[in-house]
Amino acid sequence: PQLWAQPLRALAPEGDALAPPWPDLVIATGRATVAPAAAIKRQSPATIVVQIQTPTIDPSRFDLVIAPSHDRLSGANVISTLGALHRVTAPLLAEAALAFRDRYDALPRPLIGVLIGGANRQYRLSASTAGRLGNLLAEVAESSGGGLAITPSRRTGDENMRAIAAPLAGLSADIWDGTGDNPYFGILALADALVVTSDSVNMVTEACATGKPVHVFDLDGGSAKFSRFHEALRQQGMTRPFAGALESWSYTPPDDMARAAAAVRKLLDA
Repeated sequence: PQLWAQPLRALAPEGDALAPPWPDLVIATGRATVAPAAAIKRQSPATIVVQIQTPTIDPSRFDLVIAPSHDRLSGANVISTLGALHRVTAPLLAEAALAFRDRYDALPRPLIGVLIGGANRQYRLSASTAGRLGNLLAEVAESSGGGLAITPSRRTGDENMRAIAAPLAGLSADIWDGTGDNPYFGILALADALVVTSDSVNMVTEACATGKPVHVFDLDGGSAKFSRFHEALRQQGMTRPFAGALESWSYTPPDDMARAAAAVRKLLDA
């Protein structure tokens, strides 16, 4: 970000240049927003600038930085979160439960929600690993007598989904095929337990926001940051590895969102 020569120019051909009058509050998230957010703070010191995620420049250039603890960022104005910020709230889950209840009512209990990611810069999902996940899901469905509510992501891929679905033939499994509304939040709301692939901090964090047992299935690859993230959740009793068995436990969901919102309100009230 420190190399951007004109950070207040339009960030995309269809976008607008950033110019006065400056707002009272700027909330920026992601690498592409770091330089423009810092430039706004230089232009308008009275504007409160909150940067979400590690900015890769001195955090003191912002009023507040909210970053995951696995990034190991520190500073007087830094709030460390256990995972990602998200929008999973009790009202959102209640609304999603009503919207998707009819879809999953016929599946036997326990209802096992399965959130599947895929390859990214740190992880790989091959057909063989996908097939292993499918076999483990078949085992847990048969041993528990429950049903599977499965939603893939755009990163999962058709070949991998076929490998996951093949062992589930004849079992009580609902696999979202990409048509209609994504049942992601409905699954979070209605599932009794969750299985989540390890490649997404967002998905694992949102699953833990429900307070339900979260079983993490490891994909090939990873990184030191991901390892720190998953280890922290395991140590706090929020997640356990998924090995084809359904376990039951309880924990207090993280309070990251409440702490972050309170810090922003405090700045606005100052």
